[in-house]
Amino acid sequence: MNQAINLMAKVAIEQCDQRLDQAIAELFTEYSRSRLKEWIIAGYVKVDGEVVTKARVKVLGEELIEVDAFIEVEERHKPEDIPLNIVFEDEHILVINKPAGLVVHPGAGNPGGTVLNALLHHCPEIDNVPRAGIVHRLDKDTTGLMVVAKTIPAQTKLVRMIQKRDITREYEAIAIGQMTAGGKIEAPIARHATRRTHMAVDPDGKEAITRYRIAEKFRAHTRLRLRLETGRTHQIRVHMSYMRHALLGDPVYGGRPKPIKNSSSALIEAMQEFKRQALHAIKLQLVHPITGEDMRWQAPVPEDMVKMAELLRQDTLDNQPQ
Repeated sequence: MNQAINLMAKVAIEQCDQRLDQAIAELFTEYSRSRLKEWIIAGYVKVDGEVVTKARVKVLGEELIEVDAFIEVEERHKPEDIPLNIVFEDEHILVINKPAGLVVHPGAGNPGGTVLNALLHHCPEIDNVPRAGIVHRLDKDTTGLMVVAKTIPAQTKLVRMIQKRDITREYEAIAIGQMTAGGKIEAPIARHATRRTHMAVDPDGKEAITRYRIAEKFRAHTRLRLRLETGRTHQIRVHMSYMRHALLGDPVYGGRPKPIKNSSSALIEAMQEFKRQALHAIKLQLVHPITGEDMRWQAPVPEDMVKMAELLRQDTLDNQPQ
């Protein structure tokens, strides 16, 4: 099933000598330039009634542009009545605080029960937006803030903002080992050579940059605040493992808890029961894609990470040198 797109606008005199793809990108800002260029090449764009298939053709000004195209609607997923913790919502975007255990998008092994299915139930019209408006993801067991687009114009602009690194995403985490100072990790990431569900630092991978600072030092762990400059799959988890400070509880990248000498029974038990990576998307800041308003949200650290930090804090006090 396809969604028909019918657009019409006049080129401004000031746009004289622009390339056609550049000119129509300024006329129809709700669509990306790459998508508009594809439509030109496919023959879906008319200039003064004539089909033009070359994006480099120059415009003179005052031409009538008509676009008769379509967007392929992706595989239909089933709406499901799954509760969403909605932090903010208007007609263009919504921001949710995702719990642990909730997958963002259907895939192999997770055909339903996802954030996407919940969004389709909460906001049925979001089915007209690619990927139901999901512009970035959190891993299944990572908690915290996600922004979702409810319209195609909002989705197009949010994607551009992410590409230009104009959205601030901060995380709270607990890493194994005592770190001495904050810093920046610049290490490209690619799919793991043999374990295809894993990612790894790879010199031939895509650029990946993570900044981090120390929030609190424990006896054998460190509480961190991290900021993503890029958004690669599993980026923080891979980078911290690469630094030999895997996240506490991470079953994939080497963060399974190990007993610490002289630990209390309460801490040992809590570590054994901590079955997910200690990672929470705590802060999200962006310029609203439609209104231009500067917006920011914070999501409280979930109870399991709060309890773990309290136990690690007490463990540090209990084991101070006499």
